[in-house]
Amino acid sequence: MSAHTPFPAASARLELTSQPGFSARSALAWQDIAEAATMWHLCWTLSWLDIKLRYRGSVLGPFWLTLSTALMIASMGFLYAELFGMDLHEYLPFLALSIVLWNFIGALVSDACVCFTSAEGTIRSVRMPYTLFAGRVVLRNLLVLAHNVVVVVAVDVLLRVSPGQTALLAIPAFILWLLVGVALSILLGALCARFRDIPPIVGSVMQMAFFVSAVIWRPEQLKSQEHLLAYNPFFTLLEIVRGPLLGTVPPVGVYLSAGLFSAAIFLAAWLMFARVRGRIAFWI
Repeated sequence: MSAHTPFPAASARLELTSQPGFSARSALAWQDIAEAATMWHLCWTLSWLDIKLRYRGSVLGPFWLTLSTALMIASMGFLYAELFGMDLHEYLPFLALSIVLWNFIGALVSDACVCFTSAEGTIRSVRMPYTLFAGRVVLRNLLVLAHNVVVVVAVDVLLRVSPGQTALLAIPAFILWLLVGVALSILLGALCARFRDIPPIVGSVMQMAFFVSAVIWRPEQLKSQEHLLAYNPFFTLLEIVRGPLLGTVPPVGVYLSAGLFSAAIFLAAWLMFARVRGRIAFWI
Protein backbone atom coordinates (compact mmCIF):
# COMPACT_ATOMS: atom_id res chain seq x y z
CA MET A 1 0.00 0.00 0.00
CA SER A 2 1.43 3.38 -0.97
CA ALA A 3 2.44 5.74 1.84
CA HIS A 4 0.25 8.42 0.28
CA THR A 5 -2.87 6.23 0.23
CA PRO A 6 -5.09 6.74 3.33
CA PHE A 7 -6.28 3.71 5.26
CA PRO A 8 -9.88 2.64 4.42
CA ALA A 9 -11.06 3.41 7.97
CA ALA A 10 -9.54 6.87 7.82
CA SER A 11 -11.18 7.49 4.44
CA ALA A 12 -14.56 6.47 5.83
CA ARG A 13 -14.18 8.83 8.77
CA LEU A 14 -13.26 11.66 6.42
CA GLU A 15 -16.37 11.03 4.31
CA LEU A 16 -18.65 10.88 7.35
CA THR A 17 -17.33 14.06 8.91
CA SER A 18 -17.15 16.09 5.72
CA GLN A 19 -19.93 18.65 5.40
CA PRO A 20 -21.62 19.36 2.04
CA GLY A 21 -21.13 22.77 0.50
CA PHE A 22 -23.73 25.51 0.70
CA SER A 23 -24.93 24.80 -2.83
CA ALA A 24 -25.64 21.16 -1.94
CA ARG A 25 -27.41 22.17 1.25
CA SER A 26 -29.44 24.74 -0.70
CA ALA A 27 -30.51 22.02 -3.10
CA LEU A 28 -31.67 19.88 -0.18
CA ALA A 29 -33.56 22.85 1.24
CA TRP A 30 -35.32 23.44 -2.08
CA GLN A 31 -36.18 19.75 -2.24
CA ASP A 32 -37.68 19.98 1.25
CA ILE A 33 -39.88 22.92 0.21
CA ALA A 34 -40.97 21.16 -2.99
CA GLU A 35 -41.92 17.99 -1.10
CA ALA A 36 -43.92 20.01 1.44
CA ALA A 37 -45.80 21.77 -1.37
CA THR A 38 -46.93 18.42 -2.79
CA MET A 39 -48.18 17.38 0.67
CA TRP A 40 -50.42 20.40 1.23
CA HIS A 41 -53.45 18.19 1.84
CA LEU A 42 -51.67 16.43 4.71
CA CYS A 43 -50.60 19.80 6.09
CA TRP A 44 -54.21 21.00 6.10
CA THR A 45 -55.40 17.77 7.75
CA LEU A 46 -52.80 18.03 10.51
CA SER A 47 -53.73 21.68 11.13
CA TRP A 48 -57.41 20.81 11.42
CA LEU A 49 -56.53 17.93 13.75
CA ASP A 50 -54.56 20.33 15.96
CA ILE A 51 -57.65 22.52 16.35
CA LYS A 52 -59.87 19.53 17.16
CA LEU A 53 -57.44 18.19 19.76
CA ARG A 54 -56.92 21.60 21.35
CA TYR A 55 -60.65 22.02 22.00
CA ARG A 56 -61.54 18.37 22.54
CA GLY A 57 -64.42 18.04 24.99
CA SER A 58 -65.34 21.73 24.66
CA VAL A 59 -68.91 22.71 23.82
CA LEU A 60 -68.11 25.77 21.71
CA GLY A 61 -64.67 24.61 20.59
CA PRO A 62 -62.56 27.42 19.09
CA PHE A 63 -65.56 29.75 19.38
CA TRP A 64 -64.64 30.14 23.06
CA LEU A 65 -61.71 32.18 21.79
CA THR A 66 -64.09 34.12 19.53
CA LEU A 67 -66.37 34.85 22.48
CA SER A 68 -63.50 36.04 24.68
CA THR A 69 -62.20 38.23 21.85
CA ALA A 70 -65.64 39.78 21.38
CA LEU A 71 -65.99 40.53 25.11
CA MET A 72 -62.50 42.06 25.23
CA ILE A 73 -63.16 44.27 22.20
CA ALA A 74 -66.49 45.42 23.62
CA SER A 75 -65.05 46.33 27.01
CA MET A 76 -61.91 47.97 25.61
CA GLY A 77 -63.86 49.79 22.92
CA PHE A 78 -66.09 51.72 25.31
CA LEU A 79 -63.24 52.38 27.75
CA TYR A 80 -60.56 53.56 25.34
CA ALA A 81 -62.98 55.52 23.19
CA GLU A 82 -63.77 57.52 26.32
CA LEU A 83 -60.13 57.81 27.39
CA PHE A 84 -58.89 58.87 23.95
CA GLY A 85 -61.89 61.12 23.32
CA MET A 86 -62.81 59.38 20.05
CA ASP A 87 -66.11 58.60 18.40
CA LEU A 88 -67.09 55.02 19.26
CA HIS A 89 -68.56 54.54 15.76
CA GLU A 90 -65.10 55.15 14.27
CA TYR A 91 -62.95 53.60 16.99
CA LEU A 92 -64.73 50.27 17.55
CA PRO A 93 -64.24 48.90 13.98
CA PHE A 94 -60.59 49.95 14.15
CA LEU A 95 -60.08 48.24 17.52
CA ALA A 96 -61.93 45.07 16.52
CA LEU A 97 -59.88 44.61 13.36
CA SER A 98 -56.62 45.51 15.09
CA ILE A 99 -57.12 43.07 17.96
CA VAL A 100 -58.16 40.18 15.70
CA LEU A 101 -55.23 40.70 13.32
CA TRP A 102 -52.73 41.19 16.14
CA ASN A 103 -53.94 38.05 17.90
CA PHE A 104 -53.24 36.18 14.68
CA ILE A 105 -49.74 37.64 14.45
CA GLY A 106 -48.98 37.01 18.12
CA ALA A 107 -50.22 33.42 18.07
CA LEU A 108 -48.35 32.75 14.84
CA VAL A 109 -45.06 34.04 16.27
CA SER A 110 -45.58 32.09 19.49
CA ASP A 111 -46.30 28.85 17.64
CA ALA A 112 -43.38 29.48 15.29
CA CYS A 113 -41.01 29.23 18.26
CA VAL A 114 -42.13 25.65 18.92
CA CYS A 115 -42.62 24.72 15.27
CA PHE A 116 -40.18 21.80 15.43
CA THR A 117 -39.92 21.06 19.16
CA SER A 118 -43.69 20.50 19.44
CA ALA A 119 -43.46 17.94 16.62
CA GLU A 120 -40.53 16.07 18.16
CA GLY A 121 -42.25 12.68 18.12
CA THR A 122 -43.26 12.96 14.47
CA ILE A 123 -39.87 14.23 13.31
CA ARG A 124 -38.04 11.41 15.08
CA SER A 125 -40.32 8.65 13.84
CA VAL A 126 -41.45 9.66 10.33
CA ARG A 127 -39.49 11.16 7.46
CA MET A 128 -41.35 14.33 6.52
CA PRO A 129 -40.16 17.65 5.06
CA TYR A 130 -39.51 20.24 7.75
CA THR A 131 -41.31 22.91 5.74
CA LEU A 132 -44.51 20.94 6.26
CA PHE A 133 -44.40 21.71 9.98
CA ALA A 134 -43.97 25.42 9.23
CA GLY A 135 -47.00 25.34 6.95
CA ARG A 136 -48.89 23.47 9.65
CA VAL A 137 -48.29 26.34 12.08
CA VAL A 138 -49.57 28.92 9.59
CA LEU A 139 -52.68 26.96 8.57
CA ARG A 140 -53.56 26.19 12.19
CA ASN A 141 -53.55 29.87 13.08
CA LEU A 142 -55.38 30.69 9.86
CA LEU A 143 -58.25 28.45 11.00
CA VAL A 144 -58.38 30.27 14.34
CA LEU A 145 -58.38 33.61 12.52
CA ALA A 146 -61.33 32.46 10.43
CA HIS A 147 -63.32 32.00 13.64
CA ASN A 148 -62.35 35.40 15.03
CA VAL A 149 -63.19 37.25 11.81
CA VAL A 150 -66.81 36.74 12.85
CA VAL A 151 -66.29 39.46 15.47
CA VAL A 152 -65.04 41.96 12.89
CA VAL A 153 -67.92 41.23 10.53
CA ALA A 154 -70.43 41.56 13.37
CA VAL A 155 -69.03 44.96 14.39
CA ASP A 156 -69.05 46.25 10.80
CA VAL A 157 -72.62 45.06 10.24
CA LEU A 158 -73.80 46.49 13.56
CA LEU A 159 -72.24 49.90 12.88
CA ARG A 160 -72.92 49.76 9.12
CA VAL A 161 -69.26 50.18 8.17
CA SER A 162 -67.93 49.10 4.77
CA PRO A 163 -64.35 49.49 3.48
CA GLY A 164 -65.44 49.42 -0.16
CA GLN A 165 -63.25 48.22 -3.02
CA THR A 166 -60.14 49.35 -1.14
CA ALA A 167 -60.39 46.12 0.84
CA LEU A 168 -59.13 44.22 -2.23
CA LEU A 169 -55.65 45.63 -1.51
CA ALA A 170 -55.57 43.51 1.63
CA ILE A 171 -55.59 40.27 -0.38
CA PRO A 172 -51.98 40.39 -1.70
CA ALA A 173 -50.84 41.81 1.64
CA PHE A 174 -52.41 38.89 3.50
CA ILE A 175 -50.81 36.41 1.10
CA LEU A 176 -47.50 38.06 2.00
CA TRP A 177 -48.40 37.50 5.66
CA LEU A 178 -48.83 33.78 5.06
CA LEU A 179 -45.50 33.48 3.25
CA VAL A 180 -43.74 35.48 5.96
CA GLY A 181 -45.40 33.20 8.52
CA VAL A 182 -43.90 30.12 6.90
CA ALA A 183 -40.46 31.74 6.72
CA LEU A 184 -40.70 32.94 10.31
CA SER A 185 -41.75 29.49 11.50
CA ILE A 186 -38.67 28.00 9.84
CA LEU A 187 -36.38 30.68 11.23
CA LEU A 188 -37.69 30.80 14.80
CA GLY A 189 -38.37 27.07 14.87
CA ALA A 190 -34.74 26.28 14.11
CA LEU A 191 -33.35 28.95 16.45
CA CYS A 192 -35.59 27.94 19.34
CA ALA A 193 -34.77 24.28 18.83
CA ARG A 194 -31.10 25.13 19.29
CA PHE A 195 -31.46 27.82 21.97
CA ARG A 196 -34.37 27.14 24.32
CA ASP A 197 -34.19 30.56 26.01
CA ILE A 198 -35.28 32.40 22.86
CA PRO A 199 -39.09 31.87 23.18
CA PRO A 200 -39.37 34.00 26.37
CA ILE A 201 -37.36 36.73 24.66
CA VAL A 202 -39.66 36.61 21.64
CA GLY A 203 -42.67 36.79 23.95
CA SER A 204 -41.31 39.91 25.64
CA VAL A 205 -40.59 41.55 22.28
CA MET A 206 -44.12 40.86 21.05
CA GLN A 207 -45.59 42.28 24.26
CA MET A 208 -43.64 45.51 23.81
CA ALA A 209 -44.52 45.63 20.10
CA PHE A 210 -48.22 45.46 20.98
CA PHE A 211 -48.06 48.78 22.82
CA VAL A 212 -45.91 50.66 20.28
CA SER A 213 -47.52 49.43 17.04
CA ALA A 214 -50.80 51.37 17.06
CA VAL A 215 -53.01 48.40 17.92
CA ILE A 216 -55.23 49.98 20.57
CA TRP A 217 -54.53 53.58 19.60
CA ARG A 218 -54.83 55.21 16.20
CA PRO A 219 -51.67 56.29 14.28
CA GLU A 220 -52.94 59.86 13.82
CA GLN A 221 -52.81 60.33 17.59
CA LEU A 222 -49.05 60.79 17.22
CA LYS A 223 -49.78 63.89 15.11
CA SER A 224 -46.46 65.25 13.78
CA GLN A 225 -44.60 62.09 14.86
CA GLU A 226 -46.81 59.71 12.91
CA HIS A 227 -44.17 59.25 10.21
CA LEU A 228 -41.95 57.47 12.75
CA LEU A 229 -44.28 54.47 12.64
CA ALA A 230 -42.88 53.65 9.20
CA TYR A 231 -39.71 52.51 10.99
CA ASN A 232 -41.69 50.01 13.08
CA PRO A 233 -41.89 46.77 11.05
CA PHE A 234 -44.65 45.39 13.26
CA PHE A 235 -46.82 48.40 12.50
CA THR A 236 -46.13 48.41 8.76
CA LEU A 237 -46.89 44.71 8.36
CA LEU A 238 -50.09 45.18 10.34
CA GLU A 239 -51.09 48.30 8.44
CA ILE A 240 -50.80 46.86 4.91
CA VAL A 241 -53.69 44.53 5.81
CA ARG A 242 -55.58 46.66 8.31
CA GLY A 243 -55.54 49.89 6.33
CA PRO A 244 -57.36 48.60 3.23
CA LEU A 245 -59.88 46.75 5.39
CA LEU A 246 -60.67 50.07 7.06
CA GLY A 247 -61.09 51.81 3.71
CA THR A 248 -57.72 53.62 3.57
CA VAL A 249 -54.65 53.10 1.39
CA PRO A 250 -51.40 52.99 3.40
CA PRO A 251 -48.59 55.36 2.32
CA VAL A 252 -45.82 54.14 0.04
CA GLY A 253 -43.37 54.27 2.94
CA VAL A 254 -45.46 51.74 4.85
CA TYR A 255 -45.44 49.30 1.92
CA LEU A 256 -41.71 49.83 1.43
CA SER A 257 -40.96 49.15 5.09
CA ALA A 258 -43.15 46.04 5.14
CA GLY A 259 -41.52 44.77 1.95
CA LEU A 260 -37.98 45.29 3.23
CA PHE A 261 -38.77 43.62 6.55
CA SER A 262 -40.38 40.67 4.76
CA ALA A 263 -37.38 40.31 2.45
CA ALA A 264 -35.06 40.29 5.48
CA ILE A 265 -37.11 37.49 7.07
CA PHE A 266 -37.09 35.46 3.84
CA LEU A 267 -33.31 35.83 3.49
CA ALA A 268 -32.59 34.99 7.13
CA ALA A 269 -34.92 31.99 7.03
CA TRP A 270 -33.38 30.67 3.84
CA LEU A 271 -29.81 31.00 5.09
CA MET A 272 -30.73 29.41 8.41
CA PHE A 273 -32.71 26.55 6.87
CA ALA A 274 -30.10 25.72 4.25
CA ARG A 275 -27.38 25.69 6.90
CA VAL A 276 -28.99 23.79 9.79
CA ARG A 277 -31.69 21.68 8.16
CA GLY A 278 -29.73 18.49 8.75
CA ARG A 279 -29.22 19.28 12.45
CA ILE A 280 -32.80 20.05 13.51
CA ALA A 281 -33.59 16.42 14.32
CA PHE A 282 -30.63 16.32 16.72
CA TRP A 283 -31.61 19.58 18.47
CA ILE A 284 -35.20 18.79 19.36
